[in-house]
Amino acid sequence: MSRAVFVRQTGGPEALSVEDREVGAPGPGEVRLRQTAIGLNFIDTYQRSGLYPMLIPFVAGNEGAGVVTALGEGVTDFRVGDRVAYQGLVGAYAAERLATAERLVPIPDAIEDRTAAAIMLKGLTAYYLLFKTWPVAAGEMILWHAAAGGTGLIATQWAKALGATVIGTAGSAHKVALASAHGCDHVIDYTRDDFVDRVRQITGGWGVDVVYDGVGKATFEKSLDCLRPRGLMVSFGNASGVVSIPDLTALSRKGSLFVTRPTGAHYLGTREDLLEGARHLFGAVTSGAIQVEIGATFELERAAEAHRALEARATTGSVVLIP
Repeated sequence: MSRAVFVRQTGGPEALSVEDREVGAPGPGEVRLRQTAIGLNFIDTYQRSGLYPMLIPFVAGNEGAGVVTALGEGVTDFRVGDRVAYQGLVGAYAAERLATAERLVPIPDAIEDRTAAAIMLKGLTAYYLLFKTWPVAAGEMILWHAAAGGTGLIATQWAKALGATVIGTAGSAHKVALASAHGCDHVIDYTRDDFVDRVRQITGGWGVDVVYDGVGKATFEKSLDCLRPRGLMVSFGNASGVVSIPDLTALSRKGSLFVTRPTGAHYLGTREDLLEGARHLFGAVTSGAIQVEIGATFELERAAEAHRALEARATTGSVVLIP
């Protein structure tokens, strides 16, 4: 028997139920994993709450790292004993699991399992946002909301390494200091200052080339006012609520702006794209361009507590569950 965290009905963190289950043998194209670390992400809370509909019941979680313990028929890229990591495979909150082999990537020797579990979803999100959605170039100016969060700390360092001027927002003095130490040239405490006014001051009234916003409803409309003409609004999350645009002419009035809502399913959907992104990500970590900040760890059985902390915006950096 092996422990896993199930969602049997949608709701708050109390909907997470720690149970024993049989894992079974891997089927064709699958491997069995003994997990060593599991990443916590906002998408986990969206699936648990029902915001992102799922087939009930399901095992929560989308990101992890572990060791291959058995191979299914047809698996040739991995061997028993290999260290691997993944993102985008529901069922991560478990001590052991079955996983589709083509969605796994090998972990380099220089990277620890906890680090790999902390960066796969968040780091690959930063990768496609910075390299694919809007290929950030030296000299450009970007605004990143929640710069002290798990994705923010990775992305702002990476953007700085690419030569961009990075403006971040954060919600406390501690988070401002953390973001400042991880790539941001300017950090705006949105609890004290109006971030639109500050962005306009920093950019001499022109605005930034692109806004990256994982916060959602609370920041979306004001973020449009931070963009230069023909700038891009990248809405990649909805921690504060789902975004809607009832009047598209607002985009023309504010500067013929562009808006996109990217997802990893479309940017990392092929194995080639996944491996390319992982190479970039692991390379940035091993080179020192990205310093990974694990702000908290929780035992797997405390997954509900971890969800409460994440949703209360009480965490910084990445949060990791340990089976």
